[in-house]
Amino acid sequence: MKACLLPLLLAAGLPGVVHAQDTRTVTEPAPPPACAILTGEAFAPERNDGPRIQAAIDACAPGHAVVLAASNAKRSFVSGPLLLKTGVTLVVDEGATLYASSDPKLFDRGSGTCGSNDQNGRGCRPLITAENTRGSGIMGRGTIDGRGGEKILGTNESWWQIARRAQKEKTRQNVPRLIQVDKSQDFTMAGILLKNSPNFHVTLNQVDGFTAWGVKIDTPHDARNTDGIDPISSKNITIAHSWIRTGDDNVAIKGGSNGPTENVSILHNHFYSGHGMSIGSETNGGVRRVLVEDLSMDGTTSGLRIKSNDKRGGTVSDILYRDVCLRGTKAPIDITTHYEQADKPGSLVPDYRDVRMERVHSLTPGKINLQGYDDAHPLRLRLADVVVDGQPVVKTEFAQVTGAASFLGEAAAPVDCSGRFPAFPAEPVRNPRPQLSAEQAKAFEAREVLKYVGTVGAERVDRWDPLADPLATGARFMADDTVDAGASVQAAVNKAIAAGAKGKRIYIRIRPGVYRELLYVPAGAPPITLYSEDPDPRAVRIVAGLDASTTGADYRRLHGAQFDGAPPSVRAMYEQLKDLPALSTGGSGTAWIRADGFQARNITIENAFNRGGARARTECVGDGCPDNTGGSRVHHQAVALRVDGADRVQFENLRLLGLQDTLFLNAPDQNSTVRSYFHKSYVEGDVDFIFGDSIAYFDDCEIKSIAGRAASYALAPDTSRRAKYGFVFNGCRFTADKPAASETRFYLARQWFHNQRCTPYGWMAVEGYRCRLGDSDVYRAPEGTIRLRTLESVGKAVILNSRIGAHIDRDNPWSEWNRMGTMAHRPAQFDSYDFWANLEAVHPTAGLDVNKVLGGKPRPAPAEIYLGEYNNTNE
Repeated sequence: MKACLLPLLLAAGLPGVVHAQDTRTVTEPAPPPACAILTGEAFAPERNDGPRIQAAIDACAPGHAVVLAASNAKRSFVSGPLLLKTGVTLVVDEGATLYASSDPKLFDRGSGTCGSNDQNGRGCRPLITAENTRGSGIMGRGTIDGRGGEKILGTNESWWQIARRAQKEKTRQNVPRLIQVDKSQDFTMAGILLKNSPNFHVTLNQVDGFTAWGVKIDTPHDARNTDGIDPISSKNITIAHSWIRTGDDNVAIKGGSNGPTENVSILHNHFYSGHGMSIGSETNGGVRRVLVEDLSMDGTTSGLRIKSNDKRGGTVSDILYRDVCLRGTKAPIDITTHYEQADKPGSLVPDYRDVRMERVHSLTPGKINLQGYDDAHPLRLRLADVVVDGQPVVKTEFAQVTGAASFLGEAAAPVDCSGRFPAFPAEPVRNPRPQLSAEQAKAFEAREVLKYVGTVGAERVDRWDPLADPLATGARFMADDTVDAGASVQAAVNKAIAAGAKGKRIYIRIRPGVYRELLYVPAGAPPITLYSEDPDPRAVRIVAGLDASTTGADYRRLHGAQFDGAPPSVRAMYEQLKDLPALSTGGSGTAWIRADGFQARNITIENAFNRGGARARTECVGDGCPDNTGGSRVHHQAVALRVDGADRVQFENLRLLGLQDTLFLNAPDQNSTVRSYFHKSYVEGDVDFIFGDSIAYFDDCEIKSIAGRAASYALAPDTSRRAKYGFVFNGCRFTADKPAASETRFYLARQWFHNQRCTPYGWMAVEGYRCRLGDSDVYRAPEGTIRLRTLESVGKAVILNSRIGAHIDRDNPWSEWNRMGTMAHRPAQFDSYDFWANLEAVHPTAGLDVNKVLGGKPRPAPAEIYLGEYNNTNE
């Protein structure tokens, strides 16, 4: 929404300048920086998150916000009463919901009456209170839900039901209001959705300076006493660009015993079910200087409404309604001085003067009530181009009406109301499991995916059908060399490379056994097929135990001898790593394949680091092993197989064993891609254990997640948004070693964000924080830069015709990358629409040049698929 300036005064001779009654200059509010970011939980009605939210508010410095954020399926907060303090804003971020507790004891004021009916009422505290504050607020694209229709804890009635019963019994209900602001200055609400309040949604008492901008209020039409926004004895009020449908007054401006309500601007709003745009019924303190402009009302009971009686009446003056469209309204204009009149007259006489209506048009007829109090206190109303279509029923009493109105028989030009009745904004439908259509799924068939290679975004067609290859058809091979148990697989590869048989495929048979070594196949090597004739891949195991933090010195000690006398191309791979302070993820691989056309069948490749209690970087197993980790006995990245820039690489009946980062599939560079194919294979790990940025197709494979960590992610794709394809799984089985493991939450994937050092997404509780576009991914508090390449590495994965095990989070299988508030946070992005939308919604303090990232291009239509499923079965 673009910022809109509401000028202080009408500038004579300047068309289009708004004469706003709020004396402030009001623009679209911007959220303050965060002081704390709290993550939600799964909804649990008995939980009370109030203490931790209140503690964050109490600790927050003025000018900052406490942010309630969603994280995967953890999107809910449940709370009793909260108290805002000066200068602190509560932000309920997009996707998060703050629910009011249904426990009346939390809201009770001390009389023990909250949740019951009596003769007094007001026995409950509001969900959110701001009292004697300045510069506080409630913002965000999330939701605050009062749960008015749900049963009060310990009873068989809801808050709304006891309110309706009180009406029948002539008693008063003790139910909470949603938000109450008392004796405060400059309170701001923006973007928030308020729904299902047990009572009034927003009440202002003795407030100087209130803005509601882009607020949505949504409560059923039959929920009693659920007013939208009620300014009482307050001044300098702006309600703009908001949508309100409720069970009582959409807006009710009241002047109570604490003084008048004055200087009010109601601008560019849409009302739906409710009792209309009301003034009253309390007007004894006076209501004056009110502008209602550019308002649509669709289905309200009353439209433009002023209501009071002589028990609570007062002066209502200088009221202007302009450019108002109504339809389906029972009483489009409803002005009465005998609202809920008592039997005995009172002394507080309603007096309505200088009320003006300009360009008001009701498309449907109804009642027109124009009622003053008596000859001494008539309604003084001026009309200009006021039209009610059809034949309205008009009742006039003690009214001095001047001007043009069609219902008074005078000529009037109706304002054009076409296009003025938008539907109430639908709540965002969160679809955590986007499904492909049958037509979309055709684009992910193996022959289609695997025929593309080369420059990302401009891939060339190079048809490849690995299922027709002898490796997949089960053909028996004539071995060029055989590796016996106790010998070296790498030595056989070295021999094939040294022979220099260019173009000729070399078949190397491996006999059953455990081969404790590394396997390096360099770029430029002849096409090599490693295979075992035993159909059980567990019969042949190639095992090592490096991890990302292994030092070059330890690497040389453990494996240096293996590369003595190796061909120069193999030796060069070893030289690349041997002097590093740490091998990093890419250097930890048991098998490192760089040669095009490489194949393997009926083999296990394992990285044994931290598996079976073997934490040290040796082949020792058990707690008695020496500790070569420098005291860091933790899970590190430890790759079993790295396919590094190699194309047309094919694996049949392969077993890949590891924990974190088991299978690494990376392209030769950030601007091109290559292809790998896995058939009837098995991959095991616990975190990000299939990851990378190349094209990879998995056909009839098992992907097994290992429990033990707080969270397990099977996939971590790193695909460029410009690439045609990423990872595709067809006819696979996603399984786990402990499907019911309570200590681990399992996900299909999270999209790799390069362990980013600053993020433009979401909130960050760092003073002066910025994350701009730059040439490197770096952060030096409080500012950082992020590369365009990192932003564009969105990660693509599609799963077709597969079995999804019960261990996978059913409601949220595609995880965000780290929770909001961390430097490496990024939300899950299902398609190019999300990519665009997430960038367009970056926090203003991020300082990111979004136009440069997007290149001024529109969102692709239809959206390009990043994550998706088709025809899968949930176990």
